[in-house]
Amino acid sequence: MRRRESLLAVAGALGWTGVAHSAVAAQAVVGQKAPAFEVADASGRKRSLAEFAGKTVVLEWTSPSCPFVRAQYVSGKMQELQRWAAGKGVVWLSVLSTNPARADFLPGEKAAAFDKTRNAAPTALLMDSTGQLGRAYGARTTPHMFVIAGTGLVAYAGAIDSKATVDEAVVLRSKNLVRAALDDLLAGRKVATPKTAPYGCAVGYEA
Repeated sequence: MRRRESLLAVAGALGWTGVAHSAVAAQAVVGQKAPAFEVADASGRKRSLAEFAGKTVVLEWTSPSCPFVRAQYVSGKMQELQRWAAGKGVVWLSVLSTNPARADFLPGEKAAAFDKTRNAAPTALLMDSTGQLGRAYGARTTPHMFVIAGTGLVAYAGAIDSKATVDEAVVLRSKNLVRAALDDLLAGRKVATPKTAPYGCAVGYEA
C-alpha cells in the first residue's frame, strides 16, 4: 500500500479531520475574549484561566492514541516547544477531552504517567472528561491549538504546524505555527497568521 493510501486508512480509522466538526461549535474566536474555564488537572487540582491572568497561555488538545499527536512527540518538537515557551514565561496547558467510556481514556494518575513517558513538559495536564472545556473552545482535533494573549484575547487558533502528517520526519521539516504566533506576541507584534485549519484525530467527546 502506498504511503498516501496508508495515511488515509489510518486517518479514517481514527476520525481524522482537517475541517470543522459539525458537532462542536467553535466559540473561541480570534480577536475576542477567551472562554473562561475551571477544570481539574491530572493531580486533581482545580486550574482556571483566571489563575493565569496577564500571561500568554497555550492550550494544546492532546491524545494518547492519535498518530498525529504521536508524531509531534516522537519528533521531540512538541516537548521542545513546551520547554521553550516555559522559558519565555508562557503557560502551556495540555488538555485531554476524552470520554471515560472510550478505550483510550486515561484517569488522572495514568494520564500523568503517560505524559511523563513521552517527556512532555506542560504547565499542567487538564482532565476534561466531560468535554465542557473542549466544547467551549470548539476544539475539534488532536492536536488543536489555541494561543491566548496576556490581554485575555484569543491570538491564534488552529493547527500546530504547516503539514498534516503522522511522520515525525515531516514534522521536523514543518513550520510550527504556534511558535510563529508566540514569536509575534512576545515581540509585541500582531500575529501574522492568527487562524488556520486544525488537523488530526477527532476529539473523543463521545463514547
